[in-house]
Amino acid sequence: MNRSSTLSFRSSLAVLALGVSAGLTGCMVVPLDPQPYRTASAAPTPVLVPAAPSSQLLQVRLYPLNAEANQAGALQAVVMDGMNGRGSFTLAYRGHNLSGEATRVGPEYPGFGALISATLGEHQRQVSGRRGIANAAGAGTNAQCEYVLTAPGQGVGACLFSDGARYQMHFGL
Repeated sequence: MNRSSTLSFRSSLAVLALGVSAGLTGCMVVPLDPQPYRTASAAPTPVLVPAAPSSQLLQVRLYPLNAEANQAGALQAVVMDGMNGRGSFTLAYRGHNLSGEATRVGPEYPGFGALISATLGEHQRQVSGRRGIANAAGAGTNAQCEYVLTAPGQGVGACLFSDGARYQMHFGL
């Protein structure tokens, strides 16, 4: 390179540097993360705790134990536990919808266990857990049930229908 081309190249670089610096004089730096930085004195972030469920759906299967129940076959029922000791109890029986209530009862509840003992035998009366009764009615038929929840969403029980059908209950899937 000769001297005049070197000066011309240097002049071009100087003009370019001057243009870039002139263009940057009005710029400011903006952080990419718009969140403010936390300091040691910042208040802690609250921890969100999920609310307790307002109800729990319990699937129940009923298996026939006598000739009357065999005529209708195995049944499906649903207990919607309101988490307050009460809930609803629904099932279909011989083409009719039966609905009613399910209620938790304490160990002192009079007569609890008589239905379970009569249906499943005396030894089943000794099962421990949360006890409950359930009743449903519809279209001239009703059902009376006793059950014991032995674990969350699981349990056993017995039902007697007004036509003499006897069933064993199984909670949970």
